[in-house]
Amino acid sequence: MSKLEIITLPDPLLRKQSAKVERVDDDLRRLMDDMLETMYEAPGIGLAGIQVAVPRRVLVMDVGFGDQDDEDEDVEPEKDPIYMVNPEILSRGTEMRLHEEGCLSIPEVFAEIERPNVCQVRYIDRDGEMREMACEGLLSTVVQHEIDHLNGKLFIDYLSRLKRDMVIKKFVKSKKSDAVVA
Repeated sequence: MSKLEIITLPDPLLRKQSAKVERVDDDLRRLMDDMLETMYEAPGIGLAGIQVAVPRRVLVMDVGFGDQDDEDEDVEPEKDPIYMVNPEILSRGTEMRLHEEGCLSIPEVFAEIERPNVCQVRYIDRDGEMREMACEGLLSTVVQHEIDHLNGKLFIDYLSRLKRDMVIKKFVKSKKSDAVVA
């Protein structure tokens, strides 16, 4: 497996709507495996295809991966990956949950975001089987965050315009200074 490059703000591809996947085949499974390896290495708990410059409706996640104790940093965390192809949220609960979110495509930026605590999602799994999953708590947050990516939406879009513009300006300025150095 190879590690993929994660694109970051202000890359315009992050705002692109991802295309529906027509079939699950070995190439797609290889992409998802590479995405998962990239996510674990980053480290993160979710990654959408668009974040590795592949605008297809595919995502991987493992919400337990980020739950290891600092004391046990030498112990490899138990991996329980979830692969979703063409995921769609069927319903969302009315009870809201506040959670500090971050994003591998917006490094070192974190913000409290309010999302429904539960959601029901339909998707195709790694083997090409249609599935439905009830998601709650952190899993619900991550599913909604990653599906937002597939729709060209970022977690900073839930912030006030002023805060969002400050984050974007910071990344645009950083890209410009990188270009001058390179």
